[in-house]
Amino acid sequence: MASKETVVCLLRRDLRLHDNEVLHWANQHADNIVPVYCFDPRDFGKTDNVGLPKTNPARLKFLLESVGDLRKALRNAGSGLIIRKGKPEDIVQEIVDSIGKGNVKAVALHEEATSQDRAVELALAKVCGVPVKKFWGSTLYHRDDLPFNINGLPDMFGDYRKQISSQSKVRNTIPPIEKLKPLLGGLEQGDLPNIEEFGFKDPQPDPRSGFVFEGGETAALARLRYYLWESDSVSKYTQEQVGGKLTKNSTKLSAWLALGCISTRKIYEDIQKYENKKTSNQSTQGIVNELLWRDYFKFLALKYGEKIFQLSGLSDKEVEWKHDDKLYGAWKEGKTGIPFIDANMRELANTSFMSNEGRQDVASFLARDLKLDWRMGAEWFEHLLIDHDYASNYGNWLYSAGVGKDLSQDIQLNVVKRGCDNDPQGDYVRLWVPELAAIQNDKIHTPWSLGSAELGKDGVVLGDTYPTPVAMAPEWE
Repeated sequence: MASKETVVCLLRRDLRLHDNEVLHWANQHADNIVPVYCFDPRDFGKTDNVGLPKTNPARLKFLLESVGDLRKALRNAGSGLIIRKGKPEDIVQEIVDSIGKGNVKAVALHEEATSQDRAVELALAKVCGVPVKKFWGSTLYHRDDLPFNINGLPDMFGDYRKQISSQSKVRNTIPPIEKLKPLLGGLEQGDLPNIEEFGFKDPQPDPRSGFVFEGGETAALARLRYYLWESDSVSKYTQEQVGGKLTKNSTKLSAWLALGCISTRKIYEDIQKYENKKTSNQSTQGIVNELLWRDYFKFLALKYGEKIFQLSGLSDKEVEWKHDDKLYGAWKEGKTGIPFIDANMRELANTSFMSNEGRQDVASFLARDLKLDWRMGAEWFEHLLIDHDYASNYGNWLYSAGVGKDLSQDIQLNVVKRGCDNDPQGDYVRLWVPELAAIQNDKIHTPWSLGSAELGKDGVVLGDTYPTPVAMAPEWE
């Protein structure tokens, strides 16, 4: 079984063959490679503050599909994938020991940004007994190409964007590997687990959902191809970003990005091609800007470490946060009495997805209007979102709660106005809050402003068929 030039490739959030420097390097420097994926039990534990399950059935199904697609792609390229349940540092150590440390050139992996993942990397380096070769591949701009060190990362996103746009360049993607060095013989590859083994039932799609996710690099590249070249949706991105069936122009790429089934550079590269061949407009640039925000949150996680998970965040402000289970329950269940908030929260609960605009609105409502501990909201997102990414999720919540560093982002949103702006006829609210469906036009966003007689004609009784608002603000009138 032994080979003097074996590289063990620990794959985590880089579940792809294209633009994968770990596999590319291993293929160049080894006679045999051993790709490994571990279902880490820590990913299936409880959140720190509220004690919610860290993984839900929809995200687990998406992960299983992604790992299965990766194994198929690796086998088609002449290799394979070792699948195990357990902590990566323990599993890799066992594999290295079974091969023989003298026969393993290195363990190769992509570094991650948040403290949980970096702790795994440190633990692995301590126990595996062979060199650990690290690469960076989760951002559009490479960490080594930034015009500042991580500790010098600007605290304002606008400053960051100006500096990288003028002083840095996006690296080219690494072509997909068509032929891989063979998997080292004698190793049990292991079966891909099914969802029931984790104590979940196979989730069924909600018929109201505007999109059904399928995990894996194959589906990710197909979605990118459709979004750009087959539908031209990329040129209409900024026109509609509200959830449900109204999100036809949303990229939906975030779920694949979270697991690394597609790389940010691949998306950027293809958008550039689209702009050169078809059109460049506010929408195409809007998607690139979202990729820049995604980068920025990862670099913030590198700079500030555990602080992004702490109640005070990156700010020195003293805020009296509340812990009110009744308010928190109303927010989670979409029963706040604010229709646009409730619609978004119900979509999340039933589909594991919510639009970017919706996430900002419900986060601002929880932290600014209800004044609840913002981490309660972040952990609900962590529990439910199919595209959950620690850096993006907690980074966005920091700013929604006003405990980030960028004062230009420290804004309390008028969630009712934004509902009227994004859903002017109320169609999105009617989809997810059917008890209000008979209310006409944008009146649906402010049922408390209607008289009891008018509401009665529409079959609505506040406090009975639909909740009275749990909070009110003067600017909502």
